[in-house]
Amino acid sequence: MFLLSPSPSPSPTPTPSGFIPDPKAAANALCSSDDFGICNLVSGLIGNADWAKIIAGLLSASIAIVLILAVAIVLRAIVHRLIKRVSTRASSVSMPERLRSRFGGPQEGLDAILAERRRQRSETLGSVLRHVTSIVILGTALLMIISRLGLDLAPLLTSVGILGVAIGFGAQELVKDFIAGMFMLMEDQYGVGDVIDVGVSTGTVEAVSLRITRLRDADGKVWYVRNGTITRVANESQGWSRALVDIPVAYDSDVARTREILVTVATEMWDDQSYRDSIIVEEPQVFGMEQISGTAIVFRVVAKTAPGKQHEVARELRTRIKRAFDERGLAIATIA
Repeated sequence: MFLLSPSPSPSPTPTPSGFIPDPKAAANALCSSDDFGICNLVSGLIGNADWAKIIAGLLSASIAIVLILAVAIVLRAIVHRLIKRVSTRASSVSMPERLRSRFGGPQEGLDAILAERRRQRSETLGSVLRHVTSIVILGTALLMIISRLGLDLAPLLTSVGILGVAIGFGAQELVKDFIAGMFMLMEDQYGVGDVIDVGVSTGTVEAVSLRITRLRDADGKVWYVRNGTITRVANESQGWSRALVDIPVAYDSDVARTREILVTVATEMWDDQSYRDSIIVEEPQVFGMEQISGTAIVFRVVAKTAPGKQHEVARELRTRIKRAFDERGLAIATIA
């Protein structure tokens, strides 16, 4: 007795696996996702079903691709215009009156400085947001087009994911710098023209980007500091600055007379319009005895100034105090 085994069925033709399918599979995929009724229309005009599917699929995919690109470009333009409008409005906001009243006297110089800082910050953040939205919108449109063509996205996404992980490990310091720069700009920690201390150096900020901050110190050296390495920042010129002048006099000096002379010098400088209008924000104050030793008494005079003007005011205060002491026969003591 013989057992009749069923004849083996012909094995299906293998189709290329991976990212690129064969033409018939692509035609079937394109035609199966037809949203415009083109497949039915072309099938009625062409007797060959295979060619009808290919032609109809290509026409349907072409229309879908054009629509996807058009929507992506229009959406990108709208989002960019919205971001530009918001950043422009943010850069044109003036200082509130409640903050303006804290700085006595005219504030045209401070308004110009603050306006420039707001403009730089808003332009940088707006540029970053525009690039991010462009990548998201155009990247999404590209994935939709690839999917519409019937291509397998799994290998592509897997490759991109592996590449992203590799780049993330290799460029983690760069990413750290960019994130720190973003928060620095959003929080307005410092800007161009500020005098800051970042630990490794102290100087005037000449340029700020998302990756580095460029400083020039008192010796004229230019420092390029990566934002990711800055752990603390001391801003010496944000909003306003303060000039501190310590004056040592002999231990046996008349304290009341010395204080009276310092108050007179501070008042005269406050009444000088060349300093009061644009440099000195608040009337200088004499704090009295700051230190005392066996050989000298140290008085301290302070003045609130416009940003970055503290050294100029301190030098002028020292000059006037020296002149006043010489006229009254008082000598500057040496601190032991």
